[in-house]
Amino acid sequence: MTRTTPPAPTPDRAAPIARHGMLRTSRGASAVVRVIAMAAAVLLVATVSVTAITAARLAGNVETVALPGEDAAAPVVGLGAFEGGFDMLIVGSDECVDTGGCPDRTEKLNDFTMLLHVADDQQSAVAVTFPRDLIVPIPPCPREDGSGTYNAMSAQQINVTLTYGGLPCTALTVTALTGVEIPYGAIMTFEGVRQISSAIGGVDVCIDAPIFDPFSGLDLPTAGLHSVEGEQALQFLRTRHGIGDGSDTGRIGAQQSFLSSMMRKIKSEETLTDFTKVFSLADAASRNMTVSENLKNVNTLAAMALVFRDIPLENITFVKYPAAPGIDNPSRVFPITSSADALFERIAAGLPVGLDSGAVGVVEPPSPETPADPESPGSPEDPSTPAAPDTEEPTPDASASPSPDPSPSGGSPTDPATDPEDVPIAGATGQTAAQETCAKANG
Repeated sequence: MTRTTPPAPTPDRAAPIARHGMLRTSRGASAVVRVIAMAAAVLLVATVSVTAITAARLAGNVETVALPGEDAAAPVVGLGAFEGGFDMLIVGSDECVDTGGCPDRTEKLNDFTMLLHVADDQQSAVAVTFPRDLIVPIPPCPREDGSGTYNAMSAQQINVTLTYGGLPCTALTVTALTGVEIPYGAIMTFEGVRQISSAIGGVDVCIDAPIFDPFSGLDLPTAGLHSVEGEQALQFLRTRHGIGDGSDTGRIGAQQSFLSSMMRKIKSEETLTDFTKVFSLADAASRNMTVSENLKNVNTLAAMALVFRDIPLENITFVKYPAAPGIDNPSRVFPITSSADALFERIAAGLPVGLDSGAVGVVEPPSPETPADPESPGSPEDPSTPAAPDTEEPTPDASASPSPDPSPSGGSPTDPATDPEDVPIAGATGQTAAQETCAKANG
């Protein structure tokens, strides 16, 4: 834009009054600009200071442990974007942190074990949950005090790995099972679950029928939507007898429903634009986590978390590791090897994971937009018979088959490079973060 310079006043113009007026206006404008600039500077300094204090405080909260798959020479991630994809092991520990002890548990076991994979293009993520009762080989694990290793075991539940060597043992076991090297890992305590769910203002969960579980203490007296936080959120995640068929594999469906809802809440503007919530969330996590050495830098944690900001909810998939009950011991589950191989081959290739719709751990809530049909039983017009989203009986869980290697309906878990992308993988049940589902109550 070309500026036009006003002509200089000539001696015969009555300019003094106008000039003085112009000068006073200019000074007033300059004063306003200076005040705005000063306020902006103060705000900038305050923001930087708060960020620095927050980072220092969070860094001071974090406890660390070295993982076998870590690269000690890996460069520290600076404040900014995380490059490429990553694999992270997330373990929930039932270790007692209550003052005075916990009469119901004396060991430290995995309450849940999850492997999170973010694709190289950062456009999708898959979180694979391993059932607590999954029988797997456990390799030799280093003792936490450095005095040698625990002996290898050919067949043990995966949830004892925290007892035999802590997070490194769980990482070694998952790597041996999946072939995925794990450079990042974290352990979250029960107290962390309580505080995180409260920090974001609760998590909305849906159930298809009332749940009362005296073992976990969960009491949700009505079907439908409930906001849970603190102790009640922990009860929901831990309930087994109140969910599905009362097994640990049934509980995974409810956990996936919870995690999907929590992901939607965290990615919402309601949370991301609330500094208090963001800080409380980070503070609660850092105070109740033990992380691998590669995650001790807060910038790395922040950069990895920010990756999820740009991943569409429909591209974040929660899936159960394919497993089936044993013939001789139905209370324990065993890997469906071909299905598990197909699952991790697809993940490694960046292909969509075809979920097995045969097992119903969660159900779709009834749509309020369903058109009314007065002559149809179960119509929204007929209050005596509430509508159901699907009148067919759910197909039995693929993992309930005594066969060690069942095939999914409509296809087999063969080479993912030649499979259609929508062919389901037997026993790989779950949902995306975009799906709003209801946990299936037991009975």
